Amino acid sequence: MQSRCFPCLPATSVAIAFLVAFGFLAEVGSTAIAQEQRARPPKFDADEVSRVFFADPSTAFRGERPSLANLRDAGAEKVMAQAEAAAEESSGGGSKWGKIVSPLSLEDEIKRIKLRYDSVITTPGAFNGGGYQDARLNLTVLATLFAVVSDHKEDVRWKSDAHTARDVMARTARNSAAGSTQVYNEAKLRKADLQDLVSGAGITATQKSEKVNEWHMIADRSPLMEYAEQLLDTLGDHTRDAAATQENLDAVKREAELLAMLGEVLVQEGMDDYDDPDYAELSRAMTTSSSGVVSAIERQDWDGVRSAVGDVTQSCAACHEQYR
Repeated sequence: MQSRCFPCLPATSVAIAFLVAFGFLAEVGSTAIAQEQRARPPKFDADEVSRVFFADPSTAFRGERPSLANLRDAGAEKVMAQAEAAAEESSGGGSKWGKIVSPLSLEDEIKRIKLRYDSVITTPGAFNGGGYQDARLNLTVLATLFAVVSDHKEDVRWKSDAHTARDVMARTARNSAAGSTQVYNEAKLRKADLQDLVSGAGITATQKSEKVNEWHMIADRSPLMEYAEQLLDTLGDHTRDAAATQENLDAVKREAELLAMLGEVLVQEGMDDYDDPDYAELSRAMTTSSSGVVSAIERQDWDGVRSAVGDVTQSCAACHEQYR
């Protein structure tokens, strides 16, 4: 058998092969020429660029060079801080309450309202004849105070029982919209619960309490405003002049802090009109002016105390004209 070789190929095939090879070489040559025709990189004067660029990139950094582990730790701390801030915001803001009302004022007021409540829960007849209204007011106030205690950033007495106390007081307050023997018996249980708390025995939960304050289930605006009026009346009597202010200094501070607390409670999510900008402005004006009373006490500015109490009165009156 005769072998086939290049010289034996037809002339047409040979010509095609030469054309393909020539085209390839021409393309390579064109690319090489194009590369040779590229613009040369610019040259800069070292004195001019030294004011813009760093000669050594390491000199652009100050301090210790961060490691990967440090960056991871910093990221983790940031995430934790954001989570804590979100939790605080959702629960009502512990640091907020800490700036407005002191643990001592909360503790003293809970004991004071407890004594008032004890005087209301006497007999079924007295309760059904109108005492249930006073019970509702006192229980609403107590539920509010325990809600603030539960969120307070400082170690307030009864804090471990505050969630449970908040819920049972609020539930009985809602049921005290009218008088009946059944409601009276429930109110008596709350009286016993308060006595247990004050004596240090704690309070037994019949159902699990959530940590987050759901304000629409805790307090009604109407009894809280009535409570604010009572505080303001007493505050006015205690600050009628410099001598009276200094004589009742502890009570004045407590009453002012509680009014400031109420102004903030009234605009918590879930409360009536909490999302009304005008209402929120009026409520927070009460908080600001009430805190001004405390600031004046700390400066021993007795005229300033009286002036700040006047501001509280004006903010309350302006609010009552539109809301109740």
